[in-house]
Amino acid sequence: MNAPEYIKVDPPEGYSSPGLFATMFDKVVGLARKNSIWPLPFATSCCGIEFMATMGAHYDLGRFGAERLSFSPRQADLLMVMGTIAKKMAPVVQQVYVQMAEPRWVIAVGACAASGGIFDTYSVLQGIDHIVPVDVYVPGCPPRPEQIIDGFMKVQELVGKESLRRRYSKEYKDLLESYGIK
Repeated sequence: MNAPEYIKVDPPEGYSSPGLFATMFDKVVGLARKNSIWPLPFATSCCGIEFMATMGAHYDLGRFGAERLSFSPRQADLLMVMGTIAKKMAPVVQQVYVQMAEPRWVIAVGACAASGGIFDTYSVLQGIDHIVPVDVYVPGCPPRPEQIIDGFMKVQELVGKESLRRRYSKEYKDLLESYGIK
């Protein structure tokens, strides 16, 4: 039997020597956060069906660090709004967002969540960015599971690169105040 072959890779950016590796604390926390996101799906329409396919065995969003869906806002850090949001639902979506612990991120999945979709009526919210800040938009009507996974990976990039101090910055606090969130 042959001995296994090992592939040597270069260590990530930082200081290293035999038995020691040092890097910045922000990068370690970002790596942990981006690979353990707990999404809260807020699905109201056909985009929710596509999200169910995304969680199924064929696409398996769990491979990307989102194995545990959270249906409690206090235990989630990614709000995935999927489908048509009526204006009567807007305060509920905002309340769910406010109840989530920091740091938190938002994905608008599908045309309806992003812009109201084909429903240009008085009763439909024309994009959830009117009530909560959105980090990633996933286009489509409804978007394919591959697109939802791509949007999730974009959020992972944001999470991995985000500074620990960003959430305490004046710009971030001003952004939340512009949505009426304190």
